[in-house]
Amino acid sequence: MRAIWAGGRRAPSASSQPVPRSPLRARARWLMIPPMGVSFQSAWSQVAARAAALNGRMLDAVMPRHCPLCAQPVWQADGLCAACWGELRHIDTPVCDRLGLPFAYDPGEGIYSAAALARPPVFARARAAVAFDDVSRRLVHALKYHDRHEVARLMARLMARAGRELVAEADVIAPVPLHRMRLWQRRYNQSALLAREIARGTGLTFRPGLLRRVKATRAQVGLDHRKRRQNVRSAFAVPDEMVPAVAGARVLVVDDVLTTGATADSCATACLKAGAAAVDIVAFALVLDPVRLHI
Repeated sequence: MRAIWAGGRRAPSASSQPVPRSPLRARARWLMIPPMGVSFQSAWSQVAARAAALNGRMLDAVMPRHCPLCAQPVWQADGLCAACWGELRHIDTPVCDRLGLPFAYDPGEGIYSAAALARPPVFARARAAVAFDDVSRRLVHALKYHDRHEVARLMARLMARAGRELVAEADVIAPVPLHRMRLWQRRYNQSALLAREIARGTGLTFRPGLLRRVKATRAQVGLDHRKRRQNVRSAFAVPDEMVPAVAGARVLVVDDVLTTGATADSCATACLKAGAAAVDIVAFALVLDPVRLHI
């Protein structure tokens, strides 16, 4: 299983003593001249990292970091304040093995919910980090409509945690694509930002162009389940140049919000037609109340 955001520096043993640094080595470090035995490329990487850290501290002094939801000061650029963090409704196990819907009690492993049995999805499994409510909606909208790209890292960490089994088994990760006209209007695809951050943290192969939206569709906001499925039917395809990357692979598709699963099913259908072994879905927020489709 892949390690997700794992790592860290090994702590020194209690018996270890600091090695005194020679004056020449100290001067070389300060003057950014690589000391003996250190490549220039490695030294330059260290210099760039120190410069980035210094730049971040300078920006923090001029423009302090704030919670994207309530504007309270926070320590991390991509973090929430304690109050807003506590209001997020995290989805934890036990969940439906197919749709990721939370269960009130643990019925055992591999159990499907009534919704999954009544209307089986095309995709294999879906997982989401939080329940869709006013708090998660504001976070999604901060990324989607208000250029708060820094929250993508936080959202991606939560998504990777919720979908850790899916991430571990995936061969490639790709976002739900936007139509080129909507991408031109919005300037970026929020699902691509999330997928890229998950790929960076997990080592998955990121394929932003694996899926293409071949049909311009109306916004899904306000549409019921039947109309949503009609709206996105045959809306996606795998480009010819991406078929080799899809064939025989387990594809992980990323979206910001999972509502009825219509978009996820349409993406899964396109991938399976291109020869994918299976398609899983990971989203940041999951709509638990079918009435709340006005998103």
